[in-house]
Amino acid sequence: MQAPTVKEPSENKGGLWSGIREALRGSRNDYTQGSIGRSIMLLSIPMVLEMLMESVFAVVDVFFVARLGASAVAAVGLTESMVTLIYALAMGLSIGASAMVARRIGEQDREGASRAAMQAILLGLLVSLVFGVAGVLLAPRLLSVMGASPEVIERGSGYTRVLLGGNASILLLFLINAIFRGAGDAAIAMRVLWFANIINIILAPCFIFGIGPFPELGVMGAAVATTIGRGTGALFALSRLVKGRGRVSVARRHLRVEPAIMLRLVRLSASATFQVFIGMASWVGLIRILSSFGSEALAGYTIGIRVIVFALLPSWGMSNAAATMVGQALGAGKPDRAERAVWIAGFYNMWFLGTIGLLFVVFADSIIGLFTSDPLVLSYGIDCLRVVACGFLFYAYGMVVTQSFNGAGDTWTPTVINLFIFWLFEIPLAYLLAFKFGLGPHGVFVSVGLAFSMLAVVSAAVFKRGRWKTKKV
Repeated sequence: MQAPTVKEPSENKGGLWSGIREALRGSRNDYTQGSIGRSIMLLSIPMVLEMLMESVFAVVDVFFVARLGASAVAAVGLTESMVTLIYALAMGLSIGASAMVARRIGEQDREGASRAAMQAILLGLLVSLVFGVAGVLLAPRLLSVMGASPEVIERGSGYTRVLLGGNASILLLFLINAIFRGAGDAAIAMRVLWFANIINIILAPCFIFGIGPFPELGVMGAAVATTIGRGTGALFALSRLVKGRGRVSVARRHLRVEPAIMLRLVRLSASATFQVFIGMASWVGLIRILSSFGSEALAGYTIGIRVIVFALLPSWGMSNAAATMVGQALGAGKPDRAERAVWIAGFYNMWFLGTIGLLFVVFADSIIGLFTSDPLVLSYGIDCLRVVACGFLFYAYGMVVTQSFNGAGDTWTPTVINLFIFWLFEIPLAYLLAFKFGLGPHGVFVSVGLAFSMLAVVSAAVFKRGRWKTKKV
């Protein structure tokens, strides 16, 4: 899995700093030609910063909620494990929408990209309505099914009800930003997430602790702040799409159901959603195993995983950059360029995530100590962070390759890989190590790190076969 040497042409236009400025400002670069390295940089910088802001969402809530005790953190962890279904749907629809938009942009079909974008938004609204109603009505029961104690159910039902009921903010924010990314307008998606996060960071402590005129809502306040932040960000993103500030714009003429396009999007997104669901639902399986070891183990795992997500989501930015490059290159009839982009992006991502993993191993105690002072929760969190981070180096390549399949519209291949890695390997291994070999929570953490490494090896082997190059979108 060694990245090929790619000679960069002389069109670097001022070098690294000018490239960074152009990426943050919003580039009009044609990603189907020219320097691959520069194209990846122009796409990945705003995408990494966008995903960094998405990871801030994951950390801010638990940072403040941790002050309320282990049961409050456990409620957040259990709810987040259920919200993985919403994230799976949001990411699945996003993968389908991004692939279709990227392919149309590569084909120079702007109108086709706009029509695909509108069908994706309409589909997202319908899905969010169904899950919103179910979440509001069934929140306490859902927590009970997840193994929550009576205290956790009592403290966490409001948080669960608000977060699931307001899931439209999650779906639309993911979906519209994916449209921008697929079109190559990564800087717009970045600004949207920064805007949404600023609102969440300001409102979270206010609603949790009742600062100033705000009511003291406890753990439920975290969900209120997050929903308001994401919802405002989604509206801002929609306004950019309607005003045509990027390569794709939607207008009143697009506001209709087009069965052919929507059916194609559903087929593409269905396997993508199942793919993401398999990966995310594995976290539900892991957290169900960990709940057997008490609230302290669950709280430590929740904090550790939040920190890990903080690192992984920016790394997904690099993966999304590769996916956009693949989709647009295939649309332009340049499969070799698509393949070179994947290996180069994977190499960059390996250095980035490998460095983060090393820092996590060395400074785990200090990092987890920022979130809790409970000795038992602290020990579980440190163990989780250190063990899982050991798999980062390999996982960096796996992330890029998996997302590149999706960018090509081949959503079925990574679905099969995820099913094998996370359900037929990781979950059984976690159970065996935790209970049969007596390793407890440590065994669960080991299974995650090993699964990360296995994903990279299997994905790279399948990717080299090249069948993804012939996928029609």
